[in-house]
Amino acid sequence: MQNISKIYSQSLMIPSDTPGITLHLRNKRPQGMQQSDEAHTIVLMHGATYSSTSLYDTKIEGYSFLDHLAAAGFNVYAVDVRGYGQSSRPLEMSQPAADNPPLVRTETAIRDFSSAVDFVLHTNGIDQSNIIGMSWGGTVTGTYTTRNRTKVRKLGLIAPQWLSDQPIPLDSGGLLQAHRVVDANAARTRWIGAAPADKRDALIPEGGFEAWVENTVASEPDSALRTNQSFVASNGPIQDIRDYWAVGKPFYEPADIRVPLLMILGEWDIDVPPELGLAYFKRATNTPYKRLLTLGEATHMLVLETNRKKAFDELAVFMSS
Repeated sequence: MQNISKIYSQSLMIPSDTPGITLHLRNKRPQGMQQSDEAHTIVLMHGATYSSTSLYDTKIEGYSFLDHLAAAGFNVYAVDVRGYGQSSRPLEMSQPAADNPPLVRTETAIRDFSSAVDFVLHTNGIDQSNIIGMSWGGTVTGTYTTRNRTKVRKLGLIAPQWLSDQPIPLDSGGLLQAHRVVDANAARTRWIGAAPADKRDALIPEGGFEAWVENTVASEPDSALRTNQSFVASNGPIQDIRDYWAVGKPFYEPADIRVPLLMILGEWDIDVPPELGLAYFKRATNTPYKRLLTLGEATHMLVLETNRKKAFDELAVFMSS
C-alpha cells in the first residue's frame, strides 16, 4: 500500500430528499486530486448496525479501508444513511423505542444512498461511479444498481443479504421497536465467536477492536451511551429481514444486475454463510462478468480483520480495471 500520509480527507454534510435530514459523507482521495474519473470513483454503503465510518474508516495497523482505497488512487466516499453515524437522526430516535415502528427501512436507505451518489456524480462531473455495499448495504446497493443501471460502473458486494431458511442472527426475535441499543463490547463476543476457538485470538489485529469501539461510539449523541460504549441502531433493516429474506421473498432480483460484479464472502461468516452467498452469485445471471472470492479465516466483519487487506486489494484491482 502507498503512503497514507499523502491522503486528503474531509467530512461533508449533504441534503437528503427530506427537509431537515442531512447525510454524512466521509471522503478520502490522493492529495492533489480535485476530481476523479469514473474508474477511480467509489461510493460505499454500510450495513444494518454500524455506520460507514465505523466499518470503513477505523484505522487498524495504521490504515482504514478508505485509506487503502485512497492510497490506491481512488476518490472514495462513504455515506451514512439517516440514523447512522453523523447523519441526521429521525425525530423518532429521540423518543421511546416502543412508541414507533421500526425506523429506516431499506427503501429509505436506498433514497439516501441515491442522494449521495447523485452528489458524487455531480461533484466530479461524471455519469457513473463504482459502488460497494456490505451486508444490508448489499441490499441497498444491489437494489440501487437494478434501478439505476446507467449510474453504476461496477458493483462490489461484501457478504450481501440473501434468502435463508435458517434463523438470521441479526434478528433475535420478539417484538420490534423503532430502534435498539447495541453494546459495542458485547458485540465482540458474537464477532469472534464465529471463528474456531483456536483462531479467535488472531482474528482481529492487536488494538483493532479497541480502535473500532472508540470510532463506532464517537458519533452517538447520548453521552451516557458513549460512556457505556453503546449506541443506538435502527430496527428497520431487521423488519425487512422478516418481510423479505426470512420468508423466501427477495427484496430485489440479482438477475437484474447488469454491471460487472465482485462478491466477497467470509469463510466463517454466520450472518451470510458462504453457501448463501454462492446461491446469490448463481442468480446474478446477467452481469457482463462476475467474480466470487471466499476469504479464508474471515467472518462477517472481514473489513476489520487480520486478512482484510486481501479483500481490499481485490476490490481495488476490480474497480480500476
